[in-house]
Amino acid sequence: MQQRFSSLYIGMLLVVIQSVNGQNSITTISGKVNDAAGAPIEFATVLLGDLITQKPISGTTTLMNGTFVMETDAPSFYIEFSFMGYTTKRINNPSIENGVLDLGTVILAEDAEQLDEVVVEGEVSQTVFKLDKRVFNVGADLSSTGASALEVLNNVPSVTVNIEGQVSLRGSQGVQMLINGKPSVIANEQGNALGTLTADMIDRIEVITNPSAKYDAEGTSGIINIVLKKDERRGVNGSVTLNMGIPNNHSLGFSLNKRTEKFNIFSQLGVGRRTFPSDNESENRNLLDDTYVNSFGKSDKNETFFNLILGTDYHINDLNVITLSGNFAYEWEKENATALFSSFDGGDLLTDAFKRRELTTATNPKYSYELQYKKDFKGNEDQSLLLSATGNLFAKDQVSDFTNTTTFGSAADLLQRARTDFGQADYIFKADYTHPWADKYTIETGAQYQINDVESDFGISEFDGASFVEDPVLTNIFEWKQKVLGVYGTAAYERDRWGLKLGVRFEDTNVATLLQTTDEPNNQRYNNFFPSGFASYKANDDLSFQAGYSKRIFRPRLWDLNPFFNIRNNFNIRTGNPDLQPEFTDSFEITSIYRLGRVSMNFGIFYRHTTEVVERVVAFENNISISRPENIGSNNTIGVEFNAKYTPTNWLSFTNDFNFNQFARDGDFEGTSFDFTGQQWSTRLMSKIKLPADIDLEFIGNYESGFRTLQQEITEVIFMDFGARKKILKGKAILNLSIRDVFASRIRESQTIQPDFYLRNFSQQGRFVTFGVSFGFGKGEAMEFSGQKRF
Repeated sequence: MQQRFSSLYIGMLLVVIQSVNGQNSITTISGKVNDAAGAPIEFATVLLGDLITQKPISGTTTLMNGTFVMETDAPSFYIEFSFMGYTTKRINNPSIENGVLDLGTVILAEDAEQLDEVVVEGEVSQTVFKLDKRVFNVGADLSSTGASALEVLNNVPSVTVNIEGQVSLRGSQGVQMLINGKPSVIANEQGNALGTLTADMIDRIEVITNPSAKYDAEGTSGIINIVLKKDERRGVNGSVTLNMGIPNNHSLGFSLNKRTEKFNIFSQLGVGRRTFPSDNESENRNLLDDTYVNSFGKSDKNETFFNLILGTDYHINDLNVITLSGNFAYEWEKENATALFSSFDGGDLLTDAFKRRELTTATNPKYSYELQYKKDFKGNEDQSLLLSATGNLFAKDQVSDFTNTTTFGSAADLLQRARTDFGQADYIFKADYTHPWADKYTIETGAQYQINDVESDFGISEFDGASFVEDPVLTNIFEWKQKVLGVYGTAAYERDRWGLKLGVRFEDTNVATLLQTTDEPNNQRYNNFFPSGFASYKANDDLSFQAGYSKRIFRPRLWDLNPFFNIRNNFNIRTGNPDLQPEFTDSFEITSIYRLGRVSMNFGIFYRHTTEVVERVVAFENNISISRPENIGSNNTIGVEFNAKYTPTNWLSFTNDFNFNQFARDGDFEGTSFDFTGQQWSTRLMSKIKLPADIDLEFIGNYESGFRTLQQEITEVIFMDFGARKKILKGKAILNLSIRDVFASRIRESQTIQPDFYLRNFSQQGRFVTFGVSFGFGKGEAMEFSGQKRF
């Protein structure tokens, strides 16, 4: 057992123990490692050892296509091939011809006994560097065995998943999610499908904090790419899961997969009901006369949902695959909210008060589809052509009824109604071509065309005693159409120790907005180049460095542009700005990864320069605040990031993420200077404990410091999550308990302090407890259907 794990650790740490003997000739060794089904094995260990001493001489790991190349000056040696879950294969004293040893294809067979032993000891998830990204290889520890994709993501350094299932990278939610390198219905944030992916389906998660020119230039937080395993298990696999939670988080999920020689047919079905309660407070104070308005309220948002995914992979032959998948979801929303609004004069005497009740109902149909064609090329498995088309359609039919009942003062009661008829269609067409040669060079090129088409019909009505009459000032139809054409090219050169990748992307953007009722168009067109460059260096097997640069863009979204607003709180109004311009960011980054025994560490320094920064500016009049986004100046941010994982024993591990950044703002708006400096930091400590009887525990403590924006001060947040899991029936069934925000301490509070006014806003959702039971059948394993809210 100890010998097996010694071999595995040698592979994961890429140990290279090179003996130097200048009198011997150099032998070049090459080959490829496949499994019994013919699929290449990535990161398999290739160990070169001395026949006499039986000690390692050198070693390497296989690439994505299973190939490897290494050199040695040893006159005689043995070669050993190993990978987690496969039998070890050894070749003693192979024959060498003219300094070349071509081993061809080496086949490794699965080892069921070894797999059982690995589960006992616990294969630890590891992070390694590639040329322009960090790769989190999913192991069989607590975070991956029997977990959903959302839980696996929550254990990747720099990545967090909040209560509603929103994914953040380095604390920011502007993350682009990909499946196998492309947008997918599974990762679509409008659905719930990401939580239905099981960890045993995930091979690795690629974290790209500084994306190259190959990827869409949109967003500043980076890209998370979930790479699924090439599962060759034929037959029928499936799983069923049931979740129950407080407050309401009840769901039933079903997964079924059938694989034949030509087809892989997959389906997922989920139904459920969930509740999101919230406590809210606000205060608007006029500092010139000391009058103020405050409110205290509660709301319960209830959703009943249905989600269906159907898809198939059709293998035309060994080199051509077509994938077609679709996602249909439907949500029924009902929200009840009550708030007490009170007005006070300068002497703190109550002048008016009313209770505002809200009943909102909505239906949300959602459709997504994906059509993909991939062609591989004979003789070079890394050469590929990928064509894809994805579409997402979302609609909302919503009605909100508001009732103001006066509890103090002489104000008349008020009935209001808000209606929204909303439709959105998003389409993305992509073509990507990758061409490697000579095992060192790679060229990538491609194009993308994206279309966003939105129409929002919004209206506000008041009851005049007989019927509801629309207010023409607060009613309009807003149209937003955006078209982005992008083309790119990259070139990479990668050796054993160092690599270089350069690229450039060109994007042409055409944006048009229109307020139909008042005939107010606003058209913009701009085109930009987005260069990128990356370099990596492997100092030794335990220390690697990576440096990168990329230019990014943030394009204003619908709610940044739409000037119409929700009237839940008539004293705090948020609107959009049709004249808003995009943000541009130059991002520089140097990162390193270091391993020392049972400790692995990642340290990075980053710098970002952002122009045309979008910030919300608050105007205040008659104790009413109106928040509107504006482009204000530039921002310079410098920060450090530290991630470490320590595994003192096979049953205990600790992971810590730490992020600190300091920023300087430079800008003015309407003659007022908004120059300021600030800082922000956050940390997360995760502890995992493996107990007897297949019981796993997980504790996660989170802290986010307070920080300031243009006008606001955001207070600190501290909270803890807890999870427990037990496997039964040899892992075919899983019992899972999850408690989010154990101490109900996750509070969001902001203050706006200006010379003339003061604003305070407070919100809290409270504790969420969920218990789940999952069962896998056929050749599948137990899955988990998250049922989390996706925005």
